[in-house]
Amino acid sequence: MRNIIPGNPFFCQIKHLLLIVTVYCFVSCNNTEQKPPEVVVVKNPEKIDEKIAELLQSSVQYIIANKGKLNDSVVLLHPNLVDSVYRKGDYRPLWSSDEKWNSLADSMYAFIRDSKLYGLFPSDYNKSSLTNIRSGMTADSLHKKNAVLWTRADLLMTDAYLAIAHDLALGRMARDSVTLRNDSSINDAFFLANFQEALARKNIRGALEQLEPKLKGYVDLKAAIPRFLDSAELRETTYIVYPDKDSASLMKKVAARLTELGELQPEGDTVLKDAIRKYQKQKGIPTTGRVGEKTVASLNISDWQKFKRIAVNLDRYKLLPDSLPHQYIWVNLPGFYLQLWNDDTLVLQSKIVVGKPLTRTPLLTSKITDMVTYPQWTIPESIIAKEVLPGLKKDTNYLKKKGYSLINTKGDEVYASSVKWAKYTKGIPYKVVQGSGDDNALGILKFNFNNKYSVYLHDTNQRYYFSRSFRALSHGCVRVQKWDKLAHFIINNDSLNAAPNANTFKTDSLKAWLTRKEKHVIPVRTKLPVFVRYAGCEGVNGSVKFYDDIYNEDKLLSERYFANKPVN
Repeated sequence: MRNIIPGNPFFCQIKHLLLIVTVYCFVSCNNTEQKPPEVVVVKNPEKIDEKIAELLQSSVQYIIANKGKLNDSVVLLHPNLVDSVYRKGDYRPLWSSDEKWNSLADSMYAFIRDSKLYGLFPSDYNKSSLTNIRSGMTADSLHKKNAVLWTRADLLMTDAYLAIAHDLALGRMARDSVTLRNDSSINDAFFLANFQEALARKNIRGALEQLEPKLKGYVDLKAAIPRFLDSAELRETTYIVYPDKDSASLMKKVAARLTELGELQPEGDTVLKDAIRKYQKQKGIPTTGRVGEKTVASLNISDWQKFKRIAVNLDRYKLLPDSLPHQYIWVNLPGFYLQLWNDDTLVLQSKIVVGKPLTRTPLLTSKITDMVTYPQWTIPESIIAKEVLPGLKKDTNYLKKKGYSLINTKGDEVYASSVKWAKYTKGIPYKVVQGSGDDNALGILKFNFNNKYSVYLHDTNQRYYFSRSFRALSHGCVRVQKWDKLAHFIINNDSLNAAPNANTFKTDSLKAWLTRKEKHVIPVRTKLPVFVRYAGCEGVNGSVKFYDDIYNEDKLLSERYFANKPVN
């Protein structure tokens, strides 16, 4: 065995290593705030607030140094903002005094408990920890004397208020390409001012509610939540993710969900495939015994999942500006309707046909710039790649059968039979155009608005589609049943807003051109805003109306933001 004695090179290496470790530990320990104690008993109630103030300061410093975490039950979402609140008040407790909750604490706890009424999740706002602390103080008088518990409750309530304020004002979803809300003034100073107002006026609920959107769609949906909750059975159920590469896991979850629904006995002899067939037959799904998208979508329907859809759709309104224009068009894709609003009055509501799930209508914001009678349809490149090119490769008469023309870069028509289509894989160096007429896919009138997707509102040559309940059937454009009423409103509105003696179009001119089947471009001087949005549920006559999640947008957002939320 090697001798470890002074002067031995190996001994020197060990000594050097120990010195490095000692210095590292010393530096590390001195750079970390000391963890606050678990128990600090204060026997005199008049002295407890003083001790809480000390603990608030040390606890906040420790939490900030540890990235928001004090322990497993105390994790702050806004530690720096919480610190700003307490620094401003010299770290005095805000929610209690002399071993008693104040009225603000009762209001705050009640708001957290009832936060589902706002499309929020109580578990996000420290409900479990606060409930444990409050219950413990009621059951055990010694808990009341523990300044640590009062300190933690104070921190949790303050953080809960700030988190709720943020979620009510801005929502929980990431900003996207159609977000219109300007958040430049909604910053830490804004939320601190709101919090101070709540304390000064002793009105927690009022201060928080003033942060919510005032848009009609939001107000109506939120107002319908109490009735939904009254009849809902909110319980955690097995949620099935589809598709799932692990087929065994998929079937295990399907079996669990069928058991929850009473369709499969845990220890019975019923074969799973038979139970699936029985369920499919009950729900009007093709009875195959195999698990597909429709079966999974149906199995995933529960009141808890519906509540998550409500939460998603409330947050969508928080991506809009505080107010909408006094005139605008609102297109709700899953609702299959278009609305025309004028000064808070619903002027027109029309059925629409929207894009198929494979050729979705995009979400967008724009303004109608002009209308075209008897328009031509220049087929978008995406449709050429998906449908036209494969059709031409099979049959060069494809265009003729569809009533399409092939146009080169010079504007000349080209015979499809003269082109070697096999060499093209994605796009083609030609335009594909459908001429104007009653058989044109755009119908006899089109509404143009600037967008990068080459979509518009228009009439259709397939008007029988409007009699169907499921109307996600187009290539991406929005077909409008009451296109004529919309056109007449736009023309009359232009006339009303025109300068004296200005040359404006009349509805009589529109009727004449349509009768004569003439192509005309009608400029729209009073540009009419268009909002194409996805509202998977709405408040209608005090109840929540759910629409088919045609593009699975509600499902995807629920899974992304609210996947593992506990019911309580």
